[in-house]
Amino acid sequence: MSHKPTAKQTPVSASIPAHKPTALIPSFDTLPDSAFIREAQLVQSPKRPTTPAPLPFSAPTLWRKVAAGTWPKPIKLSERVSAWKVGECRRMNSALEAGKSVDEQRELVKRIHAKRIELAAG
Repeated sequence: MSHKPTAKQTPVSASIPAHKPTALIPSFDTLPDSAFIREAQLVQSPKRPTTPAPLPFSAPTLWRKVAAGTWPKPIKLSERVSAWKVGECRRMNSALEAGKSVDEQRELVKRIHAKRIELAAG
């Protein structure tokens, strides 16, 4: 009985292309106030329960707050991209932590929006 030499086998994992490592999003605390942050980075997502988020509420609550005037509207960066300035989010978080009333939160939102218009008019 003759034994035929077999071709050298390579492991299956060697034939699978390596995945590019995903870039980590910097911590909210390390971002400059002028940076933009998107909804997915602001609120806790059920799809990413282990990813920390700076806001203690859900995306629907964020949008309810925007509609009620107790959170600033996002800034439209392009046709399909909206984001908030990190500094504005920090100001709103500070107001929430300080126990500001709904009326005080709305006043802060008005000041934030007025500042945006002032900067845009430049």
